[in-house]
Amino acid sequence: MPFVTLTVRDSASAATRRLLLDAVHAALVAVGVPATDRFQRVIALPEEAFVFDTAYPDTVRPRDERFALVEVLWSAGRSVKIKRQLLQHLVATLTEAGFDAEQLMLVFKETTWENWSFAGGRLLHA
Repeated sequence: MPFVTLTVRDSASAATRRLLLDAVHAALVAVGVPATDRFQRVIALPEEAFVFDTAYPDTVRPRDERFALVEVLWSAGRSVKIKRQLLQHLVATLTEAGFDAEQLMLVFKETTWENWSFAGGRLLHA
């Protein structure tokens, strides 16, 4: 069960937020996550509360107010190959929609199955 957190500036439109969330979900599904396994949240912050370097470490174009940070918390064990496939799918989808992929940072966070309780306080995989 991936859990996606999207952090953007509060000036990001609802359409941009939806584009990013839908693109991340489509990329997750493309690498084997069930389509119904969608858990996402948006954190929208004012400029002074969302600080980032415009170029670190290797951006082609400077980051600006459109910058979005995506965190994907999911179970451990996915290969670098799968992560690259996810990123390729995500970048292709965003580029096709007109979103500059240089404005996107994605961080994978991994945890083991025994750390997930999906509902009712049950640890299904422990």
